[in-house]
Amino acid sequence: MREYEIMVIVSPDVDDRQVAGVVEKPLEAFKAAGGTVENIDHWGRRRLAYDIQKKSEGIYAVLNVTAEPAVVKELDRQYTLNEQIMRTKVIRPDLHK
Repeated sequence: MREYEIMVIVSPDVDDRQVAGVVEKPLEAFKAAGGTVENIDHWGRRRLAYDIQKKSEGIYAVLNVTAEPAVVKELDRQYTLNEQIMRTKVIRPDLHK
């Protein structure tokens, strides 16, 4: 089991009340596969450094999770398939110190 930090940028077209559902829905399968979620930090709307999909802002969420690499890879794949999510980034915080 390894610790990961996953940043998710949700499209600004999604209503603020629906963001939690968009971010947390794929976590059900993630937890069933043996992963644990330590923290979900919703940052809210932020301006992007550069346009993504012709949008200049996004809704940020940062997840701290612990799981096997294959389980995290599948979670990232699920986020990538969701059209409401513009971008994801998975890092191992213990490697970036």
